[in-house]
Amino acid sequence: MRTDPDCIFCKIVSGDIPCFKLFEDSHTLAFMDINPANPGHVLAVPKEHWEDVYAIPDSLIAATAQTAKRIAEAANKALHPDGINLVQANGPGAAQSVFHFHLHVLPRVKDDALKLNWGPKPGDIGDIEASFEKIKAQLG
Repeated sequence: MRTDPDCIFCKIVSGDIPCFKLFEDSHTLAFMDINPANPGHVLAVPKEHWEDVYAIPDSLIAATAQTAKRIAEAANKALHPDGINLVQANGPGAAQSVFHFHLHVLPRVKDDALKLNWGPKPGDIGDIEASFEKIKAQLG
């Protein structure tokens, strides 16, 4: 499996860094973002390290998108947002902060004023865990 020893997401995938793991299959992992843009912000990543959309194989981008869809459906049932964005950035000009392909699953509330480049800041762990529990319950 392709990994990068300096990549934070690779360290999460390997279990070296703990996470609020929502879903895992043979190719992907979904976990709560600890720098959430909004409550319920989740990241879906391939387990293998691929820097961006240009590098990732088609089969892994498809698997990651399927995981993001599964998480979006659970978050929608659990949190009842007004909408959900799936966001994916490539390169510094698009504000990609971790160079391991990932999809943001972002629950939205109408007029929440969230900008595309929201600027990561640490979230309240209790709030993150509360959203985790609600979404996890919908995954079954």
